[in-house]
Amino acid sequence: MALYRYKAVNAAGDVAAGELDAANEAEIVDRLRDQGLMPMRVEAALGARSASAPAAASPRKPGWFAPRTVTRDNVLALTRELATLLRAGLPLDRALEVLIGLAPTLPVAQLLQTIRDDVRGGKSLSQALDSHREVFSRFYVNIVRAGEAGGALGVVLTRLAETMERNKELRESVKAALIYPTILILVAVASVMVLLVFVVPQFQQTFAQAGKALPLPTQIVIFVGTGLRKYWWLMILIVVAFVWIMRRRLKDPSVRYRWDARMLRAPLLGDLLSKVEVARFARTLATLLSNGVTLLSGLAIVKDTMTNSVLSAALDGVITRLREGKGFGRPLGETGVYPRLASQMILVGEESGRLEEMLNRVAEVYDREVQISIKRFLAVLEPALILGLAVLIGGIVFSILLGIMGMSELVG
Repeated sequence: MALYRYKAVNAAGDVAAGELDAANEAEIVDRLRDQGLMPMRVEAALGARSASAPAAASPRKPGWFAPRTVTRDNVLALTRELATLLRAGLPLDRALEVLIGLAPTLPVAQLLQTIRDDVRGGKSLSQALDSHREVFSRFYVNIVRAGEAGGALGVVLTRLAETMERNKELRESVKAALIYPTILILVAVASVMVLLVFVVPQFQQTFAQAGKALPLPTQIVIFVGTGLRKYWWLMILIVVAFVWIMRRRLKDPSVRYRWDARMLRAPLLGDLLSKVEVARFARTLATLLSNGVTLLSGLAIVKDTMTNSVLSAALDGVITRLREGKGFGRPLGETGVYPRLASQMILVGEESGRLEEMLNRVAEVYDREVQISIKRFLAVLEPALILGLAVLIGGIVFSILLGIMGMSELVG
């Protein structure tokens, strides 16, 4: 048995919070529903408040490391909680009021207060969200608008939260896979810096006293080590300036397009990036179609959500040909930038009248393909990094040994 912390709401909209012992989260959910409560949040009670704590605390003031903006995780959490409250039968303004009390940070509370005020002022939820495009994407707003039109906002928000959760899992799997290579790169840089800045200078004075011309590799290593030791601040400035210039350059659409094209052509990495984008593309479009958005409108919305400008720009031609009545799957395959398997599966779904179902299958297939591509990418990258580190450090050590051997010959 483990202790779990929960927050739930009853039919009147009152929030209850506390702790219960159970074997797993599912048991907590069943017990709360038996009591007539709709669970909003169930989590392991590590560092939890006591069961007698008040149900809704005021938002925490931002600390040193607290986010000063509304994050993706915040949006996902409030989407799921709002869906739960609406499906429990609460009016929209009351549900927003409850969420304000449960807001984890001050920026989230302020955002929800603004949305609540707009809703009470006569705006629909989608109109209120559309005023905050820096937080809610066009995709998000259109899904909510479709839910309002169909009178099933709670159900639609639940589907939206599930889509966001799957996209988050996809992003997290890629990030987790890059942790080990990143650590290897940092270790390599740190090791080389220690050798050049602290170890090499120990031999430099000895070499100078010998009064003999040093081998070229030794001279290069000493020159680099001296430069790093004396002008480390200049190196930092160069790196910062390079990053700043690159970020500004990548805001130029033509530069960004060329960069994204190179990334797609990169060995192993390009395949991985393409599959990640296709999985997100298929899942997002399937979500839009399942909520009543037309295919043309859905493609225009999905185009804005894609991060790779090459894949995004390719949809312009697909949308044009779709308007001309030439279908979706075949023009998508003819772009040459979308994987053939994905375009063929979409074509089959289109011809059989099961496009939404087939898009979901494409998303599932490419979710698995992403995991395979990550393993393949790491299988090549990790040995290459280790070998590169060994060669770099070995080269520095070998250059020092050459200088020492030269001194030995002079003594002899």
